[in-house]
Order: sequence, then C-alpha cells, then structure tokens
Amino acid sequence: MHTLVLVVHVIAGSTGLVLGPIAMRAAERRGLHTAVGSAYHWAMLTVGLSAVALAAFDPAGLWWFVPIAIGSYAGAAVGRWAARAKPPGWLEWHVRGVGGSYIALVTALVVVNVQGTWLAWVLPTLVGTPLIELTVARIRRRSRGRLGAAAAA
Repeated sequence: MHTLVLVVHVIAGSTGLVLGPIAMRAAERRGLHTAVGSAYHWAMLTVGLSAVALAAFDPAGLWWFVPIAIGSYAGAAVGRWAARAKPPGWLEWHVRGVGGSYIALVTALVVVNVQGTWLAWVLPTLVGTPLIELTVARIRRRSRGRLGAAAAA
C-alpha cells in the first residue's frame, strides 16, 4: 500500500509541476487558464492527501510532511477561492496562493533530487517569492492604469 500511495504522490506532484507553468502562461480568462488551474488544484489536493497518508506509514520519521502538505494545499485552495469569490484584491491573493503552492512543489522536487544541502530547502523560495511579488506589482500597475483611464473618461 505504501508503494501505491507513493506512486500516486509522485504522479500528482509531477502533474502539478507540469500544469503550473501552463496555467501561468495561459491568458487570464476562462478557457485554458481555468481548466489547467482546476486540474492543478486537484493535483495539489492529491499531493497533500497522499503526503498525509505517507506520513501515517512512518509518523515518527515523516510527521513534518503533514504541516508542509497542509500549507502547500492551503496555497492552492486560497488561489482557487480567490479566483472564484473575487474579493477585493482577489488577483493578488490568487497569484500569491497558487504561486506559493508551486514553490512548495519545486522545493519538494529539489529536496528529493539534491540531497544533503540546506539550499535545496530555501532556494525555490528565494527565487520564487520575488517572481510572485513582481507579478503582483505588475497587476497593481495594470489596475492603476485602468482606474486612471476610467477616471479620465
């Protein structure tokens, strides 16, 4: 059973790693972006649940999988909620949530494949966080431009 859960975990994580950049590059509207984003959400839910299941096989050794799994999925869930509920600043919540969950996927990939260095744990965050914040700044500039144009009209 452990092997089956591990295979599901790896497949779901790999799926998320592939879908993330597709959603990021797709136009922000209904269609490819929302379809791939929805699939990404379900992949992240599967990653989170399978991580918790893997931790159950070795609670003393893998207990730390649980808070990481919860945090990783929480980012994807916040991103999905923001896109659906559209509260004020929703796009920033969406980008930060989904972006944070993608950083978690990349971190897992790097940690598993580059063992023995603490850099594997921090490098994805050090690279990903500024990219997310640059995207948020671009969104804010675009918003201000639209508000200014509406006020001038």
